[in-house]
Order: sequence, then C-alpha cells, then structure tokens
Amino acid sequence: MSERTAPRTAPLRARAEIDLAALRANVRALRAHAPGAAVMAVVKSEAYGHGAVPCARAAVAAGASWLGTATPEEALALRAAGLPGRIMCWLWTPGGPWHEAVEAELDVSVSGMWALREVVEAARGADRPARVQLKADTGLGRNGCQPGDDWAALVREALRAEAEGLLRVTGLWSHFACADEPGHPSIAAQLGVFREMVAYAEGQGVRPEVRHIANSPATLTLPESHFDLVRTGIATYGVSPSPELGTPADFGLRPVMTLSASLALVKNVPGGHGVSYGHRYVTPGETTLGLVPLGYADGIPRHASSAGPVLVQGKWRTIAGRVAMDQFVVDLGGDEPAAGAEAVLFGPGDRGEPTAEDWAQAAGTIAYEIVTRIGIRVPRVYVNEERDR
Repeated sequence: MSERTAPRTAPLRARAEIDLAALRANVRALRAHAPGAAVMAVVKSEAYGHGAVPCARAAVAAGASWLGTATPEEALALRAAGLPGRIMCWLWTPGGPWHEAVEAELDVSVSGMWALREVVEAARGADRPARVQLKADTGLGRNGCQPGDDWAALVREALRAEAEGLLRVTGLWSHFACADEPGHPSIAAQLGVFREMVAYAEGQGVRPEVRHIANSPATLTLPESHFDLVRTGIATYGVSPSPELGTPADFGLRPVMTLSASLALVKNVPGGHGVSYGHRYVTPGETTLGLVPLGYADGIPRHASSAGPVLVQGKWRTIAGRVAMDQFVVDLGGDEPAAGAEAVLFGPGDRGEPTAEDWAQAAGTIAYEIVTRIGIRVPRVYVNEERDR
C-alpha cells in the first residue's frame, strides 16, 4: 500500500484525511439543489487536491452522472483507472491527445476552428465519431467562441462534420465570470447571451444532449441557470464558493479534507527569542514553541506567515513568524504537549479547528487555493470509502 493511501493508523509526518462519506453526501446535497439537472463532479487538479480517482468513484457512487476535468491527460487518467460513463475535458492546446480522447470516448470541448479541425482529423484516424461540446464565450473572456460570426462559423463547420459522421455535438456550454457575487449584472447578461447562442445553434440543427453554464455558486443560488447539467467543483468537496454566499453548512455541505501534522519538536525558549527566518516574530516572554513539519513545499501558503491558525490541544495557535519550505513554528504559550501531538491546520470545524476558509482569510486568497495546493508530500488518507469499490 502506498503512502498516499496509507492506513489511518500509520505514523505519518502529516496527512490530508479525505472523508469520502462527506463527499458522497455533498453530491447528494448538490443534486437536491438542482433536481432537474444532471450533476457533473469536477475532479480537475487531483480533485482540487483531494485525489481524483477516489473522489471520482465516490461522486459516481453518489449519483454524479458526469465527471469533468480541465486537461485531457486528467480525463484519460480517469479512463485508465477504470472510470466508466461520461467524462468531459475542456483545456486543449494544439497538438493535444485528440486521437486518444476520441478512442476513450471522452467529451471534448471545442472553442475555435483550430480545435475543430484537429478533433475531426483525430476522428478520421480513429474511425469513430468524436464527442464534441461547443463552448460559447458569453462574457468571461477566457476560453470559448465569441458570439456572432465566429459562433456561426463554428456551428456551421461542426454540423458539416456531424453530417459526415465524424463527430456528434453532445453539448453547448459556457462559464460564469461572477456567479459568486450575488446580484452582479454580468450574471443576467451572460445568461441572456447563452440563451441566444444556444437558440442560434439549435435553430441551425444542433441537437445537444446537454446545455450547461452553472458552476458551484450558480448551482447553489441560481436555479434559472441549471439547464440540463450543473458542474460542481469546489462545492463537491464541501467548501463554499464564496463566504458572501454562505458557509458550507448553509448549503448542507461538509468539508471533505482535514489537514494535520505531528509536532516534530516542543521546546522551552526565553523571552526575546527570534523565531524563523528574518525574526519577524520574537517571543514576548518565556514560552514554548511547537514545530509543525509542513511548509510551502507542502502547499502551506507563505502569505499566511504570522497569521495562519492551527489547533493544538484544543486551542487555536497562530504561526509564529515566517512559513519556511518544510516547517513552521507555533507559540504554545507555555503549554507543553509531547512531540508527536496532533496539530490540525484545517478541517470541517467540528472540533473547533480552523477551516480552509479561515486559512484563506489569513493568506489573502480563496479556499479553493488552500485545498488545491496541498502537495504530493502530504499523503491522502481515505476514510469511509467502502461504498465506492
């Protein structure tokens, strides 16, 4: 058994415990938020740091009928691991593994003519039709085809290839820019543009299986955006898309990851003792310091220096000084836990521990980044996975 799937009882420097029962419950809650739509569980970037294959299996077991990834390599890895059903990937560059994607029966996103040409050529070589979803840029300004002449040309050429048996247009889709900002005028504007672009494509003869624009925040708060399919990313893992929208509990969600470490050292130091690089923290008096063996090489944000919260012996502590590559220090205020005592960086909050959102606030970022950046040196320990076998 590899370290990444080590037993819960294994003595580990650090661990990211992944509660797959919580993930399954989150998927069921998200299905209830969008009862008229199918759910795509987005498992890109190793399922936002949680582990793509175990989380994909859990999501499917809970009723997610689609899986989504950014890169084709991520999607192909799911197929290689034996994940059946519909898998979509959307971040392509010229020369990508189109042939492999067609043979693996992935749904691939196309935003422009160069991509359409490459997937058509791959379909010819594979001697089977490609599954293609046309992406519309409705206002996000990233990937996606512009409305107007560009969209008309893309639809026309896709239909021509479909008539030749080279592809099947399985979906029409887009992505919100500001769905996590309630009342932002771009939300209604993008919905209007999306409806127009879908209507144009369908008027030309496209018969998509799914139309979709809703991400996690839209799934939770914008029922008018649900269409046929919702794509749930961060919410699948029990993290709120935005504190302005509500807490995970407000939406019936539970954080899936708990990040903890074993104290590597506890020692007494006098007042006036500098701590970590640059001595940005100096002990105000005699105290005890605890060494947490995690650092920015493990994904702990350096921007959380002197701010990141940690639970040790039932009390919140704060990082003392700078986060280093492999470790940081907390001031224990005279408490003397033994070396090996648990330091909980974040989790659901049930035991009074900080959450990923608390770390996001400390580091000046978003909770998405906190969980996603936890590195490969931290083993993922999966619990409650029996139902996903």
